[in-house]
Amino acid sequence: MSFDLSVNNLHTESIGTSYYLIGLINRFNNSFQAAADNIFEELSWKQIFFMNCVALFKDAPTIKDMADLLGCSHQNAKQILSKLEKQGFANIYQDPVDKRKQRILLTEKAKEFRNHYDQPSDQAMQSIFGDISE
Repeated sequence: MSFDLSVNNLHTESIGTSYYLIGLINRFNNSFQAAADNIFEELSWKQIFFMNCVALFKDAPTIKDMADLLGCSHQNAKQILSKLEKQGFANIYQDPVDKRKQRILLTEKAKEFRNHYDQPSDQAMQSIFGDISE
């Protein structure tokens, strides 16, 4: 997987370095998302990223926890979660202590999916970032 971020015949000085950098980051993000969407058959990259973030929590996160971690609105996090739930990758349950909160659990199907794509994901990341030293 490679990304061509070259740009020709652009007058970047007219927008300034900061705007140009933001544009390159956005372009990389779009290219990465499109490439990742081609690797995974059933789910979009955003859905997979959501599942990976759920797995980061020691205890089942709330939708608010996920929205905060992802840097998106509660509504956006809920929309991604609803799709995952419909496809059998996540369950939503009411917090037993605070009934206002909804908590998220990954299903066995999600765990199997993550295990199945673990090696291809690592290989894709290595091909993108392998030349960058830590």
